Amino acid sequence: MQEPPSPSIVHEPRRSTHPWILTLDANGVPHRWVSWQHAVFYHSKDLVAWVAGSHEFEIRGGINRLTGEQSCIRTNSIIAIKGRSHAHKLQTAVPPLNNRELFHRDRSICGYCGGEFSYQKLTRDHIVPVSQGGRDLWMNVVTCCRPCNQRKSGRTPEQARMQLLYTPYVPNKAEYLILSNRNILADQMDFLAQHVNANSRWKAA
Repeated sequence: MQEPPSPSIVHEPRRSTHPWILTLDANGVPHRWVSWQHAVFYHSKDLVAWVAGSHEFEIRGGINRLTGEQSCIRTNSIIAIKGRSHAHKLQTAVPPLNNRELFHRDRSICGYCGGEFSYQKLTRDHIVPVSQGGRDLWMNVVTCCRPCNQRKSGRTPEQARMQLLYTPYVPNKAEYLILSNRNILADQMDFLAQHVNANSRWKAA
């Protein structure tokens, strides 16, 4: 594995606003976001196979009454967990569908009029309506503004004579992790971007 750059150490008190830590399986495949508490648990149980990323965080704990020393554990912005070598399973797993990640996948652009809208003015449109047997799946939904959604109603784009401007797709695990975190550190973003599919709308933007 490529040697990570020298980490910048950030001394952090125990607080809930600590950045999310990106976990990987032992083969380096992105797995999920975890809190600093989870990262400390992995380190304390010797479950961290290796670390990466340019940020290192020092989590300080209580003071030992016998030695007077304060406990501390260091963790990185990216950590690989032992026993999670399921690369194919993680990469092919279909991530859960929800509006926030859907709108991010489609760059907040309506699939019918092409306008870019705020979250409050967008809806999830089923290309093949549920009333006609359509399912609530990544490949059957696009971001849609409310006026276009009302115009299309319970019809297919062909029935409503509305052209679909882009093709839906299923984000892979790396892209989903990008879409689901608003505060990604630069080193985490760089790592995840290397695992995003080439046909991703996020990568093309």
